[in-house]
Amino acid sequence: MPGTAIRIGMVMDPIDSITPKKDSSFAMLLECQRREYEIHYMLQQDLKLIAGDAIGHSQILTVTDDDEHWFSLGTMQEIRLGELDAILMRKDPPFDMEYIYTTYILERAELAGALVVNGPQALRDMNEKAYTAWFANCAPLTLITRSMDEMRDFMKMHRKIVVKPLDGMGGKSIFVVSADDNNANVIFETLTDYGSRFAMAQVFIPEIKAGDKRILLVDGNPIPYALARIPTDSDNRGNLVMGATGKAIELSPRDREIAEQVGGVIREHGVLFAGIDVIGDYLTEVNVTSPTGIRELDHAFDLNIAAQLMDAVEAKLPR
Repeated sequence: MPGTAIRIGMVMDPIDSITPKKDSSFAMLLECQRREYEIHYMLQQDLKLIAGDAIGHSQILTVTDDDEHWFSLGTMQEIRLGELDAILMRKDPPFDMEYIYTTYILERAELAGALVVNGPQALRDMNEKAYTAWFANCAPLTLITRSMDEMRDFMKMHRKIVVKPLDGMGGKSIFVVSADDNNANVIFETLTDYGSRFAMAQVFIPEIKAGDKRILLVDGNPIPYALARIPTDSDNRGNLVMGATGKAIELSPRDREIAEQVGGVIREHGVLFAGIDVIGDYLTEVNVTSPTGIRELDHAFDLNIAAQLMDAVEAKLPR
């Protein structure tokens, strides 16, 4: 859009609560500022619908790559979201009904002309755990059920499994359960709320010891490196917030195969930025809500992943 400053909205968690050196949304903001975009910062509570019109209460945001003083905000103003060129939806889970309601507002902004990254329909459709079912040939054998009996049978058949809620993040409430574990019943009861909630069980992948690989995709194309999150000796979870160690590695041929298969599908559904998780040779999650890992990979391999994303955003804007 020659001669016109791009106006971009950022819907995220409170910016004063982030850790700048690790935050992928912040990496995006730095790149937006480098390109002299007009950045409109908003929280979920700043969005509303009036007679079908998506409205936001925004503040112009300025950012600095400084771990002590990384942002400043202008005066609050009311804007029509559809008049922004693009909106980045970077609110972290939980993926609850408030999140769903937010996507409805963003969809009205999308219909009014704004490019929403990622597309609101895709955000609703692509649960990061359940969406692996669309790529069952790439995933470990997976059961999604409310039935505690079916979970027990699955455990007995496969001896060692991973069970987790469908709406968690950051390793919360993920359990590795063996057939001889006397805690199995209470775990299944807790995750399914005594059969009233769906939960997931997957066959345990021993290669977790080498790390849970986060692979980032921009417009369906994989970044050629992954962040392998290696669990501590006292934990099975490959999540940095749970103490795992991050190690930047090159993608294997199998990693690329999985990433390209997933990328081709999600691109068609309006997903410009995603993170898939691969353990060993198996896809375990597809994250389209607020994938992380940009800053770690940028630092390790002298990349600028946010620049690739903004190139993709600009390519989709009207000329």
